[in-house]
Amino acid sequence: MTPTEPLAVRVLIADDDPLVRAGLVMMLGGAPDITVVAQAGDGAQVMPLVDRHAPEVVLMDIRMPVLDGLAATRALRARPMAPEVIVLTTFDADEHVLGALRAGASGFLLKDTPPREIVAAVRQVARGLPVLSPEVTRRLIARVADEGHDRRRAQARQRLASLNERERQVALAVGQGRSNAEIGAVLYLGVPTVKTHVSSVLTKLDLNNRVQIALLVHDSGLLDDEED
Repeated sequence: MTPTEPLAVRVLIADDDPLVRAGLVMMLGGAPDITVVAQAGDGAQVMPLVDRHAPEVVLMDIRMPVLDGLAATRALRARPMAPEVIVLTTFDADEHVLGALRAGASGFLLKDTPPREIVAAVRQVARGLPVLSPEVTRRLIARVADEGHDRRRAQARQRLASLNERERQVALAVGQGRSNAEIGAVLYLGVPTVKTHVSSVLTKLDLNNRVQIALLVHDSGLLDDEED
């Protein structure tokens, strides 16, 4: 590796199926800028392996026998300097996917996602970008039964009320799936200013990433109010 070449993205794979792990290792091994540094057969193995190998991205299966991916994601993302997490699932409406996103995962992939898209997703989250569209988020929320809908809406609105007007506008735009450049164009702000507001929103609301902002905005129902 020459001094001008970027460091490879370090990846940990957590899945209880050895064949799935082998397939992912083979798939990611073909990318020169990605290195699989460790494999875990259960969520309980994730923490020690993260401490030992310092991955930047964890591909996390949702359904594992001892400690599932949801609990492992929640514990991992609660730590300082945590790696990004992409959850793996068989179904795009798996109720546990939404829980993992709320816990701080940067997105999710179906296990039958084409190899090039999995490689692209790893690169994307390593740069701090989410790997699911607002349409996917909306569909997940719509298809997952949520008995506490009214309570969640009230709690989300209360949290968003702590933002100032500009931060609230930026948060709503994130919920609409807009990029920083798009937000800047709509609100007549420079991209650095938008980034500052996004960081402020994350700090004030104690959130990890843009996905969590989008979920909170969707929970609040404020986007539906604007459409009305």
